[in-house]
Amino acid sequence: MNPLNWRAIDTVLLDMDGTLLDLHFDNHFWLEHLPQRYADHHGISRAMAELELMPLFEAHAGKLTWYCLDFWSAELKLSVRDLKREVAHLIALRPDADRFLAALRKAGKRVVLITNAHRDSLSLKLEKVELAPWFDRLISSHDYGFPKEDQQFWFALQQDFPFDPARSLFIDDSLPILRSARRFGVAHLLAVRQPDSRKGPKDTEEFAAVEDYRTLVEELERP
Repeated sequence: MNPLNWRAIDTVLLDMDGTLLDLHFDNHFWLEHLPQRYADHHGISRAMAELELMPLFEAHAGKLTWYCLDFWSAELKLSVRDLKREVAHLIALRPDADRFLAALRKAGKRVVLITNAHRDSLSLKLEKVELAPWFDRLISSHDYGFPKEDQQFWFALQQDFPFDPARSLFIDDSLPILRSARRFGVAHLLAVRQPDSRKGPKDTEEFAAVEDYRTLVEELERP
């Protein structure tokens, strides 16, 4: 990854899950914990639970419903909020993400969290990891009614929190979301090489990727 031109960046937009927080919590919840609890609740096998759930997950991927706890609670006849709390001990900050946030504040950048997470998910994670003090704003795509994959999210963000896309950096672990930001004109884009600490590195295709937040901290602290 080539060094960023920090003098050309005023605003830093940051995703949460897989970017600042280890994606292991979310992957474990959706792929392991929820299918097992769904199977237990409905008196079916784990294999049958996955057969029922996976097509549903695929049908809603990339849509606001995929990220909506109210939707899934109604659809699955389970309190998804309560189930998330059962494994909340897995919520963890990615290595040196807090150092990076501190360096951004020290450098005088405007820093905004933009997440597709439902407000209840965001609240749970903020209980476990102290992120809020580092940010000028904490924004959920549910506030606008469109996920970050949708251009209408970016127009709504621009109206709510005016920023210059040409002088903004956006970091996210989702390639479709990074492409959506690029279409809107966000000039500086970084993916995340290993969003889930329990899984291997991912191919970030056309995007440069954050390997280690210490590298970005060193760039910011360089005279």
